[in-house]
Amino acid sequence: MLQSSTIKFLKDLKKNNNKPWFDAHRTTYEAAKTDFGKFIQSVIDKHGKKDPSIKNLVAKDCLFRINRDIRFSKDKTPYKTNFGASINKGGKKSLLAGYYFHLEPGASFAGGGIWMPMPEELKKIRQEVDYNFAIFKKIIGSKKFRPVYGELDKSAEFLLSRVPKGYEPDNPAADYLKLKSYIAMVQLKDTDLISKDLVKKTVAAFEVLQPLIEFINEAISG
Repeated sequence: MLQSSTIKFLKDLKKNNNKPWFDAHRTTYEAAKTDFGKFIQSVIDKHGKKDPSIKNLVAKDCLFRINRDIRFSKDKTPYKTNFGASINKGGKKSLLAGYYFHLEPGASFAGGGIWMPMPEELKKIRQEVDYNFAIFKKIIGSKKFRPVYGELDKSAEFLLSRVPKGYEPDNPAADYLKLKSYIAMVQLKDTDLISKDLVKKTVAAFEVLQPLIEFINEAISG
């Protein structure tokens, strides 16, 4: 579980997203960051027993910085109003698929996959989906996957308008070959965040996602 003070800090930050306020509450931020890190480490330690590829990770290598990159953004607020952790083989900078936890009051979620992979990796994933569509379809259509995630995220930002070059429009896997990201998410309520069952619920969601992660990473790494 996470401390209610961690949730409160993020809510307060959203209302006071400026450097003077942040500097005045840096101790509170450090405590919240530590709390989130401990939670992520608990998830790694528990799920690492099922997925050996992440068992040696440490939370600090998975957590994203709270500072926003505002160099090319119209939004000049200096801080993210969430904590995020990418639990991948190799840590947050890995090019492989992995698990993700997003902590943001009112908009938290757990899930994962691979977000906007580089062209070479995306090409390999699409080839694997095409070659082994029956296996892919079985993973995302399983009785475990559907109740938790429903479907892969097919938001407009992740979807081409037509199948990529080299594939026929009537390809049985067409809907998935159009994807630019292969991700699935389950929303979490604020009450879930402070529940003693949060680690258990997160690990359960990751276990369901693991076959998809392995499918994608096999495509990338061979």
